[in-house]
Amino acid sequence: MTDLGTFTRGAATGTGDRSRPRAALPALCATQIVSWGIVYYAFPVLNPQITAATGWPAGATTAAFSLGLVVSALAGIRVGRILDRRGPRAVMTVGSVLGVISLLIVAAAPNVPVFIAGWVLTGLAMASTFYQPAFAALTRWWAPDHVRALTIVTLAGGLASTVFAPLTAVLADHLSWRHTYLVLAGILAAVTIPAHALALRAPWPDAPTSPAQAAAGAAEVGRSRPFLLLAAAFTLSGFAMYAVVVALVPLLLERGYTTSQAAWALGIGGAGQTLGRTLYAALARRTTATARATVLIALGGLTTAAFAAVPGPYALIIAVSVVAGMVRGNLTLLQATAITDRWGTTHYGRLSGLLAAPATTAAALAPFAGAALAVPLGGYGPLFFLLGAVSVAAALIAAWTATGAVYRRSPRV
Repeated sequence: MTDLGTFTRGAATGTGDRSRPRAALPALCATQIVSWGIVYYAFPVLNPQITAATGWPAGATTAAFSLGLVVSALAGIRVGRILDRRGPRAVMTVGSVLGVISLLIVAAAPNVPVFIAGWVLTGLAMASTFYQPAFAALTRWWAPDHVRALTIVTLAGGLASTVFAPLTAVLADHLSWRHTYLVLAGILAAVTIPAHALALRAPWPDAPTSPAQAAAGAAEVGRSRPFLLLAAAFTLSGFAMYAVVVALVPLLLERGYTTSQAAWALGIGGAGQTLGRTLYAALARRTTATARATVLIALGGLTTAAFAAVPGPYALIIAVSVVAGMVRGNLTLLQATAITDRWGTTHYGRLSGLLAAPATTAAALAPFAGAALAVPLGGYGPLFFLLGAVSVAAALIAAWTATGAVYRRSPRV
């Protein structure tokens, strides 16, 4: 790994001889598709039906979903520390169980407070089963070839919306939203619980260290100027990106497209994510960590503005969704490798939790804030222009991270 006062050119790649659990990578590919598809992407598709069937305000249901993401962000810091010490098996298996229970509560909720309680519990499941724990497992088991493993699992994860947004729409056409969630909870249980319990049983290796990594502890890195600037850039970018994901369906409905068309436009972005992630390793070899972050975040802003600028035809909207998905897929890998590119793997779980917490909180607030801002802005089109500007501001902050340095001091954790 690189010195703490410098930044790497490209992500670490290569082939290691460390013992790796053979079943872990395919299992995590499957569980990321199912977990993201059911716990996250089903909600934007079902929310219009939820509000129509129950009479609950859209602001209340979206706020419940956002609260779950806030809980996920806060819990992720603690989860990261546990992952560093004990590995992913218990964390991800328990998280899968919590995910199933939480969706059953959501499906059965007789009122908004119980609905909110279900999403709070879902937040704990997200923190324990989504990308952060999967990335921690792959970074430790596959180092120094972790970029390849991360790319593979995110290639699969990018299919989550492609598979489950249309599937959720089909189920909702034939079932109530409550029964749709019950079916999805059954799929979640059948796939993720046994996969995490059985495939992640390998011994958890000690983190590799270098003199540079030993010179500064997680707390010191977390207070450094580059880390704080990077966290700010990811926070603004995450806010814009996740506001777009949840607001895309209302934007297209506002323009007269059907729910199925809107769901397919959202889902096809997942295929774009998969395509985009195949390009990340080549991009990493040819760019510095700072340049990579700046360019990708800026492209996120441009694709967001494109949604506002392109009212149709539908085929063109699909094309924009694919390109936006390509950028979004690379942004996921950008955040997954941000810690190892700059500070190594020793405290990956804890530092990634600290880095992800404000970004996930912003992502949690994004659906609610986006819905609230759309009204005074005059619709979702102007909202998308605003979100594009937010991403451009995030790109400028990312560019400033190159001017900072983390100074070596005595080890401190």
